[in-house]
Amino acid sequence: MFGDMMGMMNKLKETQEKVEATKERMKSVLIDEQSSDGLLKITITAAREIKNISIADELMEDKDQLEDYLVLTLNKAIKRASDINEAELAAVAKDGMPDIPGMDMFNQ
Repeated sequence: MFGDMMGMMNKLKETQEKVEATKERMKSVLIDEQSSDGLLKITITAAREIKNISIADELMEDKDQLEDYLVLTLNKAIKRASDINEAELAAVAKDGMPDIPGMDMFNQ
């Protein structure tokens, strides 16, 4: 039993290290998002850090329209980044779950 406990603890530690490595890797995964007409382009990392915003000159003439474009496009980019981030972290965490009797219902 003690050996099993040590094995589980080691597996949990390995998983924690993999989760941290995955979080670090998400900082370098770039996601490009743009408005439907391509006038506003945003690059964001899967760690949800904005890297670049490109605004067409014609959007600079209408402050309200620019603000709307920013909100909509940033929200789309953040949603995509969050989905990627969560999927990657969930995959690492699932792989690292130790085999605990009675807990197999979580490995679906």
